[in-house]
Amino acid sequence: MRVVIQRVSRASVEIEGRTKGQIGKGLLLFAGVGPEDKEEDARWLASKITTMRIFEDGGGKMNLSVKDVEGDILLISQFTLYASTRKGNRPSFNGSAPPEVAVPLYDIFHRELTGIMGKDVPSGEFGAHMNIDLRNDGPVTIIMDSRERK
Repeated sequence: MRVVIQRVSRASVEIEGRTKGQIGKGLLLFAGVGPEDKEEDARWLASKITTMRIFEDGGGKMNLSVKDVEGDILLISQFTLYASTRKGNRPSFNGSAPPEVAVPLYDIFHRELTGIMGKDVPSGEFGAHMNIDLRNDGPVTIIMDSRERK
């Protein structure tokens, strides 16, 4: 799985003109699923992301997690994270998992995040056209791939 993590002061997702989810201070996660991904990938990422110290403490040092600051998480599915731009000018998305693989793993990732956070984690809608509004805080943007556990 690949996840783009953005520390935000606010974020929301709109589908067909209606706000589906919104958060204040916290993390906006764009998550893509690859064909080789397993439940273990979703669980590892959820644990790692929710404990990652990327929020500032009283001294201005990134030393606190989203849980520590009692922040929120907004989760958005994004198959385009597996885009290949090797040939031509039109990206290929053959590297992303088909929906029958991606949807169950995305759902597991969502449930894991909700369980760890102990509160609702709003999300977009898999496969829907979504409008995302965000205010990146920092800016802080981190990319994680469960295949590269470094």
